[in-house]
Amino acid sequence: MSSLRPTGDVRRATRWPDAEDEGAGTSPIRLPMTYVLPLRWHSDAGLVELTDYLRGLADRVEVLVVDGSPTDLFARHAQTWRGLARHLPPDPGEPGLNGKVRGVHTGVRAAGHEQVVIADDDVRYDEAALIAVHRLLGRADLVRPQNYFDPLPWHAWWDTGRTLLNRAFGADYPGTLAVRRSTFLAMGGYDPDVLFENLELIRTVRRHHGTEAAPAWLYVRRLPPEAAHFRGQRVRQAYDDLAQPARLVTALAVLPGLAAAVASRRPGLLLGAAAGVVVLAEAGRRRAHGGRVFPPSTALAAPLWLLERGICSWLAVGRRFLLGGVRYNGTRIRHAATPAPQTRAILRTIAGMGQG
Repeated sequence: MSSLRPTGDVRRATRWPDAEDEGAGTSPIRLPMTYVLPLRWHSDAGLVELTDYLRGLADRVEVLVVDGSPTDLFARHAQTWRGLARHLPPDPGEPGLNGKVRGVHTGVRAAGHEQVVIADDDVRYDEAALIAVHRLLGRADLVRPQNYFDPLPWHAWWDTGRTLLNRAFGADYPGTLAVRRSTFLAMGGYDPDVLFENLELIRTVRRHHGTEAAPAWLYVRRLPPEAAHFRGQRVRQAYDDLAQPARLVTALAVLPGLAAAVASRRPGLLLGAAAGVVVLAEAGRRRAHGGRVFPPSTALAAPLWLLERGICSWLAVGRRFLLGGVRYNGTRIRHAATPAPQTRAILRTIAGMGQG
């Protein structure tokens, strides 16, 4: 479950339209939709800001918080959110290593509507995005919005390089998805023993022949995590690539390519490669009017992020072979997502190199 909370100096309230914006006597648009928020907090540093956000949400959709926090925090949340949200613990009968997936399973089953938005606790929808998701779920089984960071401290700027490259080649992996409840229940949910749970949900819908909408224009704000949390997640996020063969091969090739360029004493190769990465990121930034939410400087972060991923991917592979996976909320998870045959072949090759 999500435990990311922004620091106090970066929180900014989500602005919902008020009566003056909508016209005197006009109520907010009410949508037949359930918003499922799985969370597990160890402190309430972001409670006031999140409560303000839930208050605006509750006027527009059914809100359901699946709370895996310790007993004292759970009780405080229940008191604070009374009247705003249905507040319940994860179903103790739900199996699995990934607490967020257990929370999602609990929430979707308890949802009162066919249309369900699943979002981490740092995601901040506005009314326009909720309406867009509602319309898209009328013709798709799963909707995949595009997150952007606001505000944009240095580490969020850095990570936006990843987002832009993902947009250049297709779609990003956001901290929120929306799904039809009937589809979710018919496929029996998704694997609770993987790390990259959003990719697993997307792949599960595809395996069951569901339809997916990934509009590059559907921007949903996300609050940046604390810088310390960001630093601590670098290898864990690189571990996600073990479920994506093309990305894994690309990331693992960064350091050997860098070493070859340095050994050949041809700095132009490095400059050309970095420039090419920036051009790709800029293409992702401009896609679907992305300049509205991604500042021009964010394209410059892409080469830095790619270098970081090249380093961390080797560390992630090492954790897979030496430690059996990565730590997650007190347990160790081996699989990033359901392994593809190509991924197994790549890992077998790497293992053979280590034994040679």
